[in-house]
Amino acid sequence: MENPEDPGRAGRGGPLWLHPDDDLAPNRPGETLHGKVAALPSGALRRVTDRVLRRSGEADALRAALLAEEAIGVRLDALAGDGWRVLHSIPLPGEADLPHLAIGPGGVLSLRSVRHAGARVSVGEDVALIDGRRQEPYVRRCRRDGRRAAHALSRGCGFPVAVRPVLVVVAARGMAVTSALRDVEVLREHQLAGLARRGGVLKPDSVEAIYGVARDRRTWRAA
Repeated sequence: MENPEDPGRAGRGGPLWLHPDDDLAPNRPGETLHGKVAALPSGALRRVTDRVLRRSGEADALRAALLAEEAIGVRLDALAGDGWRVLHSIPLPGEADLPHLAIGPGGVLSLRSVRHAGARVSVGEDVALIDGRRQEPYVRRCRRDGRRAAHALSRGCGFPVAVRPVLVVVAARGMAVTSALRDVEVLREHQLAGLARRGGVLKPDSVEAIYGVARDRRTWRAA
């Protein structure tokens, strides 16, 4: 179902000019993770520090998350020629962020990427199971991303904006998704190219209007 369209009204919701500090368009994929990863010790110091603080798992998770966001960011940015607008690393209240937001003919998507190299990932209604052992709350996080994005964009645009949450699984050896999961879409990284063929949800002027609101940092302060 197409979002209600009123280009004039949406145009008033998005500022015609943004101060560089408020413009999220230049954000690179993984922007919020780069600083955290750069602050990690490297080489022998890293190994000693990780062992002493028992934080090697946390450091590895940060690096994997950055690799995932960078890989997905490249694929999403490649959709620009097909009428999609993409934002990365949108800051949210509470030191959280929305990794990727894609706005195009196929609608508005909030995307969260996870990297589990060589693992088998089974996605259920609420959690993902990694190699049949470890549970991760990826599905719940994606739902939360979608709700927060829909709230912020609807408020900023002045009309309801539907946002579909998407979980993108990167570098996994295998993936299974329960048929009961309907409200969160699950894709492998190579399937993102298929977004170029989606349409019928938003017209170009609506894409630009929503994008104009989404790229404004102030839109997300109440998300």
